[in-house]
Amino acid sequence: MARGETTQTKVHFKGSNDDFVVFLESEEQYNKWQKDRSIPLAQVVSAFKIFTTNRQGAQGPYMGASQADLENEFGTHVDDDVIIQILEKGNIQQSQFPERQGHKNEAQHERVMNH
Repeated sequence: MARGETTQTKVHFKGSNDDFVVFLESEEQYNKWQKDRSIPLAQVVSAFKIFTTNRQGAQGPYMGASQADLENEFGTHVDDDVIIQILEKGNIQQSQFPERQGHKNEAQHERVMNH
């Protein structure tokens, strides 16, 4: 993997009103948890944070889900309970995030402007 390139693994759950996402530590840990529920959630999810995409699908911008969002969709706003439901019912997805290009573009721009 190139320096600065990361792979984010997430579980996407399409709810009745919105899409919810939980980010994982690794797909391997998620697969182990699917078979052995004694594995602590802290080893499965990268953070106890549930995101919503504000009805913009799996690739929409991520925003923290409110307690009302969680209550309406899952019948609870207890993070652990919601995360378990998302992990059980959602679909695993991977996203590649390439190295940020900003610094390279700025350097090229300066070089062009100075010649």
